[in-house]
Amino acid sequence: MTADMTINRSAPRTFLFLQGPSSPIFAKIATRLEAFGHTCLRINLNVGDQIFWRRGGAFNYRGSMSAWPAFVEAFIRRHAVSDLVLLGEERPYHQVATAAARKAGVAVFVVEMGYLRPDWLTLERGGMSSNSHFPAEPDQILNAAAGLPEPDWRRRYEQSFLAEATCDLLYNLPNVFLWFLFPGYRRHGIFHPLAEYAGWVLRLATRGRQQRAADALIRSLASDGRDYFVYPLQLETDYQLRAHSPFNSQKEAIRAILASFARHAPAGSKLAIKSHPLDNGLIRWREVVAEAAAKIGIADRVAYLDGGNLDALVQGSAGVVTVNSTAGLHALKQGKAVKVLGSAVFDIAGLTDQQPLDIFWQRPRGPDAALSAALFRLMAAAIQVRGNFYSSAGTNAGANAIAERLHRGVVNEPGAFIDPPPRRKPAKGTLSTAFGSR
Repeated sequence: MTADMTINRSAPRTFLFLQGPSSPIFAKIATRLEAFGHTCLRINLNVGDQIFWRRGGAFNYRGSMSAWPAFVEAFIRRHAVSDLVLLGEERPYHQVATAAARKAGVAVFVVEMGYLRPDWLTLERGGMSSNSHFPAEPDQILNAAAGLPEPDWRRRYEQSFLAEATCDLLYNLPNVFLWFLFPGYRRHGIFHPLAEYAGWVLRLATRGRQQRAADALIRSLASDGRDYFVYPLQLETDYQLRAHSPFNSQKEAIRAILASFARHAPAGSKLAIKSHPLDNGLIRWREVVAEAAAKIGIADRVAYLDGGNLDALVQGSAGVVTVNSTAGLHALKQGKAVKVLGSAVFDIAGLTDQQPLDIFWQRPRGPDAALSAALFRLMAAAIQVRGNFYSSAGTNAGANAIAERLHRGVVNEPGAFIDPPPRRKPAKGTLSTAFGSR
């Protein structure tokens, strides 16, 4: 049995929620689903999970990671779970749970930050990135998107950094100081929460100065008259990088991209590397980039930006290189050439450049306008909803839309569910195809 069976849209179902964002949105989704007549359950893995659920249907798992597979498999069977909802499908707890769910014929739904940011959320059936069922063939996308309306790109919901930071503190600090309440819990993050917060304090203290320097550098690149390419960094903790790319770390990706740029990019062209806006500063990326560039003799051709407007930076560029960041989608929306090195839902022939990276530097190919427009229409209709994680209005809107789609069984509709998943997870260290002959 598989989890890709047709969903019974009328019968009451039992939804199991695992970890979501440090946000009230999962609890709000559950409230809406129960109003439709469904049952909603939750397994809390730590104190932060408890804080952001605060409603009925919760079960606390305090056991070890080694005992988790048997527990979640028995839980699904005992409670006749029909649907699994979670964020971060590659987290170790979630990998185990999704495997158990698919074995039992339970449909899996992944909620994440939106592909079409800033005020969109992602809801995909079956998985994301390498696990995504979203079409990968141009004709499938064009056919499914035919007749769909152009998305309304006006921003509807604002959220503040303060609100996000407050939620993050409310989730993580109790896990640090009340760890004994869930002694078996193991964090999926790379950095300790207290170290992350210390890094953020230092970054915030210099943010204004860094932003002004980055804006000045963007203006300089745009007026220089020479071609430049953009590589937006992803978070070191990003599972899109960790699980759906050939790289083991961001440092490894930087070294590989710089090496290709040094050997194959046109003389005089530059590479602008931009930090992620949510980076905690614990890894000194400016120094990592400078050291790697100097080692291969291209320090004068590489610019590092800690801040600045990404859209403005991309607008003046010759193209964008990304592992699998949603920054690639923003570049496609601007009609820019994009080269993807990992697995991404938008890495599609006719949209992203399918040539090896070594050739991309020399002859970047932009997206087909009709296919690009179709991709955005289909994404917005099938796997995106309006809302956010950290504002009252945004979480209400997102929860309403997600619950409605789950209840009606129309996630990935119309026409955006291809089975089996049409993408493959890249093996670590397999860079020859993406980069070209070495």
